[in-house]
Amino acid sequence: MQARLWLLLAAQLAALHGSLALVQTPAFLMVQTNQMVTLSCKTQTSPSNTRIYWLRLRQALSANSHYEFLAYWESKKTVYGKEVDSEKLTVHGNPPQSVLTLQNVKPADSGVYFCMIIGIPNLIFGTGTQLSVVDVLPTSPQPTKKTSPKKKVCHRVPTRVTQKRLSCAPLILGLLAAGVLILLVSLGVAIHLRCLQRRARLRLLKQFYK
Repeated sequence: MQARLWLLLAAQLAALHGSLALVQTPAFLMVQTNQMVTLSCKTQTSPSNTRIYWLRLRQALSANSHYEFLAYWESKKTVYGKEVDSEKLTVHGNPPQSVLTLQNVKPADSGVYFCMIIGIPNLIFGTGTQLSVVDVLPTSPQPTKKTSPKKKVCHRVPTRVTQKRLSCAPLILGLLAAGVLILLVSLGVAIHLRCLQRRARLRLLKQFYK
């Protein structure tokens, strides 16, 4: 049965993908490593005794896509595909609904999971569930807080201090002027004394040479 199923999958894949006769939930699922995952598939128009198969597509749909047959539920037991870990994956539920459960998922379990029924004359696929298994779930970026520009604080000088500074200004100018005046007077006195000394020397020389 499995060999014939794979032959049908390979021959009719392009034309039979994505029928709405099978509805899967959720459509997308992202979980952390080692979590448990539950996927559901429900038939819309098929008979109640229709067998529901579960398959996995590890890469994006293309000409080289490869479906893995996983399992189906029959006679109160799960029938597994080749090299499927029965401790990791279980299928249960009676039509029109089937549930696939994965334990301790790993990043290698990521892919698109499809349920499928064998119709007449075609295979009918479900809408698919995209499963992504990551070590760390992405966090939504926190909104950045707008920093308001700091207001310039004008430090005002007290009025009394300002008045004191203004009253001190004339006094300082007066002292500077007095200092300059004293220097000029001292300079004039020094020049006058110098002149008197020269005159005294000249008189002395005249008296010496008479």
